[in-house]
Amino acid sequence: MRLNFTFGLLALLILTGCTQTAQPTPEPALPTETPVPTPTPFPTPATPLAILVLPADMDQETSALYQKTVYDLCQANGYRFQVRNSLSITDLEPMLKVVIALPPDPGIAALAAAAPQTQFLAVNIPGITAGGNISILASANTRPDIPAFMAGYIAAMITEDYHIGMIIPKDNPEALRAVTAYKTGMDYYCGLCNPWAGPFYDYPLWVEIPAEAKPSEYPAYVDYLAVRYKVETIYLYPDIASPEILSYISTSGLLQLGAFTPEQDYNGWVVSIQPDEMRAIQTAWPELIAGKGGQTIPAPLVLKNADPDLLGLGKQKLAQEILNDVLAGYISTGVEP
Repeated sequence: MRLNFTFGLLALLILTGCTQTAQPTPEPALPTETPVPTPTPFPTPATPLAILVLPADMDQETSALYQKTVYDLCQANGYRFQVRNSLSITDLEPMLKVVIALPPDPGIAALAAAAPQTQFLAVNIPGITAGGNISILASANTRPDIPAFMAGYIAAMITEDYHIGMIIPKDNPEALRAVTAYKTGMDYYCGLCNPWAGPFYDYPLWVEIPAEAKPSEYPAYVDYLAVRYKVETIYLYPDIASPEILSYISTSGLLQLGAFTPEQDYNGWVVSIQPDEMRAIQTAWPELIAGKGGQTIPAPLVLKNADPDLLGLGKQKLAQEILNDVLAGYISTGVEP
């Protein structure tokens, strides 16, 4: 009986050993370091640069206006911006794309030749012609008849009985053409321009100042018009607009207007009829940053520095509309361009 039990236990152990297969114990894998990819370096393009060259003696208000105009354009187009009083070939750099320069000439011809990748805009710099990578902004009054026409129109609009006059340099053909345009502007406003009361002179009247006259003598020519002929509003031709005559007209109780902006405020200054260089720069900018040179950009005439007490907003609007029509060629100034 004990033998049978022992035999059975042995048989059970043998059967169990045959049905179970021993599984190998896996060894833990050693950790491996994952390589960090090296970033591929990409070249960062340098920011393009625009330089504004202004004269050191420019009045602060005008300088600030030029700087703001160009700065805003640079900000809107992702350009760096610098202001300088001079520019030399050693200042040029590969990413310099635009140079806007005012008189005196910083040597634009030589600079443009040394930097063909740069567009240069010369603003009212004499002797510079458009071509290659040089563009010019011609805002000088190459047609003085247009502001003279508008001065006659505005002067007639604001002066009782059309007692208006003009002071010009003697023996100046362009100034005489401006006189014709001044009268045409007056006639365009009031037709026959018949006064209601005397004196009955053939307005507008004008007086010529000889070249040898000193600025201190200019007030006498003002009196010739104001005292003798009762002129109340005077248009000054730019060539004779000295501080002495501007001040004298102001203190004489007369009204005055011109194709320029006085360096200081004067009583009786009605309005300035002059080119808008800022608008012209804004117009030229897209072509400059596109690398298109050789342009001649005209600066449109606008009314500036108007005294609303002397020329109300409604009259300003009407005068600007007339000016736009003159510039578009719809209204003649009375002289050939």
